[in-house]
Amino acid sequence: MKPLQISPETAITLSKKLNIPIEQLMHMPQHILMKKLMELEQKTTTSSEKE
Repeated sequence: MKPLQISPETAITLSKKLNIPIEQLMHMPQHILMKKLMELEQKTTTSSEKE
């Protein structure tokens, strides 16, 4: 499996938002990354709706 094709800046930003090491992020399968991003989006959407 080849590493994700994302820029270093994007990798750093995603790593901070998802609270995972950059090395783990770069070798994560794309479908799992998309799932984690959807979960993060749902969390931010629900927290903003409560306010």
